Amino acid sequence: MLRAEKTQVVEKLHATLAQAEVVLVTHYKGLTVAELGELRGQVRKLGGTLRVTKNRLAKRALEGTGFEPIASLFKGPTAIAVAREPVSVAKALVDYAKKNEKLVIVGGGLKGTILDAAQVRALAELPSLDVLRARLVGLLQAPAARLVGVLRAPAEQIARVLKARAEKEGREES
Repeated sequence: MLRAEKTQVVEKLHATLAQAEVVLVTHYKGLTVAELGELRGQVRKLGGTLRVTKNRLAKRALEGTGFEPIASLFKGPTAIAVAREPVSVAKALVDYAKKNEKLVIVGGGLKGTILDAAQVRALAELPSLDVLRARLVGLLQAPAARLVGVLRAPAEQIARVLKARAEKEGREES
């Protein structure tokens, strides 16, 4: 790879890292191209990217970002997952690592915080941002639904009383 190409790769990766919320570092030794492609597709569906990196270039790209402290994780055959939404990408990597032992999660970074492999697994167990939003909407809608029920109940009770009275008067006249 020429020096100009290396500079371009570092700049592009630096720009990606600067916008990311999470960077997860994995070792992929033994994975086939097809397996790596499958994993890339899963990560891409979740809004992230998975790329095989040259460690020296990745360490240069980390400089000046919030992920500079994770530079020590870049040893061996390294692939990194970069995303704005941390939970879903971590979940995808952890699930894939359970199915395929060749993918080893080394650790990562969450905007200034270094994560070890166990912390990445714990991150993967959290509910995703979409699930949390749905729960919040449900919590906000529940009081409104109860209020409507409470407000509707007296009117329904009055209607039942009037109906019962009308039926009673109808029977007395006959």
